Amino acid sequence: MIEMLDAAIEDAIERGSCYREYLKLKARYEELQRTQRNLLGEDLGPLNSKELEQLEHQLESSLKHVRSTKTQYVLDQLSELQNKEQMLIETNRALLIKLEEISARNQFRVSWKGGEQSVAFTN
Repeated sequence: MIEMLDAAIEDAIERGSCYREYLKLKARYEELQRTQRNLLGEDLGPLNSKELEQLEHQLESSLKHVRSTKTQYVLDQLSELQNKEQMLIETNRALLIKLEEISARNQFRVSWKGGEQSVAFTN
């Protein structure tokens, strides 16, 4: 009988502990929802001037972080595009050299001394 009573007491304590944990989590969830609404500019009426200043500071800090991330992204993209540009310039140079070589092989010009005549042979 004592064992059953001990088990019942233990169960009641455990249920009470779980319920307290539930209440803590519920309060935290509601606070996070309120904070999210405030960050979106909603439900600002109940906030006092200090809370509004804190919210403003938090928003400014977040905005700085977003701008910094955006700037880094743009700089990374710029660097990537500059690398691609350099590769294309080098490829273009190589192709021009190859074109000149092929053109020189395919054309043979003979200039005649004393005249402006020339003969071109192509393969």
